[in-house]
Amino acid sequence: MNVCVIGAGAMGSLFGSMLAEYGQTVTLFDIRQDHVDAINAKGLTIEKEETIRRIQISATTDINRIGPTDLCLVFVKSTHTADAAETAGQLAGQTGLVLTLQNGMGNAETLCDRLDPSQVIAGTTSHGATFLQPGAIRHAGSGDTVIGPWEEKGMAGAERVADLFSKAGINTLVKENVRNVLWSKLLINVGINAITALTGIKNGQLLDLAQTRQLCREAVNEAETVARTIDVSIVGDPVETVFKVAKATGANRSSMGQDVDNHRLTEIAAINGYIVKMAEQAGVSVPVNQTLTSLMETLQSHYEK
Repeated sequence: MNVCVIGAGAMGSLFGSMLAEYGQTVTLFDIRQDHVDAINAKGLTIEKEETIRRIQISATTDINRIGPTDLCLVFVKSTHTADAAETAGQLAGQTGLVLTLQNGMGNAETLCDRLDPSQVIAGTTSHGATFLQPGAIRHAGSGDTVIGPWEEKGMAGAERVADLFSKAGINTLVKENVRNVLWSKLLINVGINAITALTGIKNGQLLDLAQTRQLCREAVNEAETVARTIDVSIVGDPVETVFKVAKATGANRSSMGQDVDNHRLTEIAAINGYIVKMAEQAGVSVPVNQTLTSLMETLQSHYEK
């Protein structure tokens, strides 16, 4: 496949490199000139546990240097999804596939505003990556990737992508109702991201104090109530799932926490803010998520310049 990764941060660079190692033609598209220059000059450096490898891969900031693509992977922050949709529409045309593995909700819908919904695939991944410096990332953890078509007629495309990913070492499953999968991931982000971002703690420290665990529990319970009110199927106990994820990723700083640390806009509107939005439509009260959203919006509006 001819593949373009739109948003070559840590995760985009990781997926792009794994596909390139498998022999696909991959171009990383990003707005960071220093990152693009470093990759083109010396390749992409990937740290994983005790190993370091360098992958030769093409990167650019100029969309006009990228030809038509069979598959666009969207890894930008949710605040930039509308721009990414325009880029994907230009590159994928009427036949290419577009896969979003972004955090939060609303990304697939935004892509569908520009693309035929049958071209859009959505999903989540348990892989973790950290941006170290221009041209270098750390592969922080591995796990399953789950994807599915946004419309039923896109199933064949989703299966093609899953087969490609799995052969490239990205173990990928296909689910027909991917919206339920996205909601399950959303509940994890609701329980971890804003709390860790606001307090400066790592994921595992979420479990240290009873009051922090209770705050997490209340945020997730509110989100679960919203999900069930709008007929989203939630499997198992989402609070226990969040606690398990926090423990498993204990040494990590959440993506929202990293955004705060670097004074970047966060994805709060697509996570806790999305719960607030859906709760208003469903007539459900979500005071904890409303408070977390308001605090995050206040914090990111007052970053020191």
